[in-house]
Amino acid sequence: MGESKKHVGVLGLGRMGTALAGALLGAGHDVSVWNRSPHKAGPLLDRGARLAATPAEAASAGVVLSCLSTYDTQWPALEAAALSGRTLVNLTSGTPEQARDVSKWAASEGVGYVDGVIMAVPQGIGTPAAQILYSGSEPTFAAQREVLEVLGAPVFLGEDAGLAALYDLALLGMMWSTMAGYLHALALVGTEGVTPEQFEPLASAWHSAVGGFLPGIGSQVASGDYATEVSSLDINAAGLGLLVETSRAQGIGTAVPAVLRELFDRAVAAGHGSHAIASVIEEIR
Repeated sequence: MGESKKHVGVLGLGRMGTALAGALLGAGHDVSVWNRSPHKAGPLLDRGARLAATPAEAASAGVVLSCLSTYDTQWPALEAAALSGRTLVNLTSGTPEQARDVSKWAASEGVGYVDGVIMAVPQGIGTPAAQILYSGSEPTFAAQREVLEVLGAPVFLGEDAGLAALYDLALLGMMWSTMAGYLHALALVGTEGVTPEQFEPLASAWHSAVGGFLPGIGSQVASGDYATEVSSLDINAAGLGLLVETSRAQGIGTAVPAVLRELFDRAVAAGHGSHAIASVIEEIR
């Protein structure tokens, strides 16, 4: 493939950290690993990884991937790693402000910094299906792209170090909302004996159709023009009322649709009843 072998340090050997280190080993890179519980490194050591006794020893690699459980866990490891003059790729999940704080710290310490979020499960790491979003220093990202491409498909979002975390939470919010809606739907049809296997084909087809609405909604939000000849907000708010009423009558909880009904009703009360669903963003804002 023409790739040069690099020495990479990995801090954190949870499921994701282990997958990252494994992908790097599989690509022929020299990998040092550190974890608070050293026994987790066993399978990686069998594949040729080096066990670092301290974060600083792992950081001797020059390029360090940090994938720890929280920022509270990560800070002591970073401060102990003596990273000055090295590159840090931060793959620990957190908020945009936490990523920016690490970016400021890295700049003060002379550390090249890239923040990243992994939009994949550990089993997907090392495949093109594993999309990883990055933000921070573009020169640092470009210099380490060869390593980052081993982990998955890299997408650079910009030099604001908080952008990757912002995108991550926005996308996960969509996922969680979709899953909650689907679980509510399964509970609702399940009250009449409909199984998930029976319902899923219609649900998947409907989900794909709804995905087709996203570009139009985005265009309306960008323009601020919420005029519609398709489906006005007041009709959808009324439909949510029916969903809440039917859920209650069928004996299941209403938590999922009730919060949406309250939001849509607020938007109608604010004068958006004849507008498109996209107008709800004015209440969210």
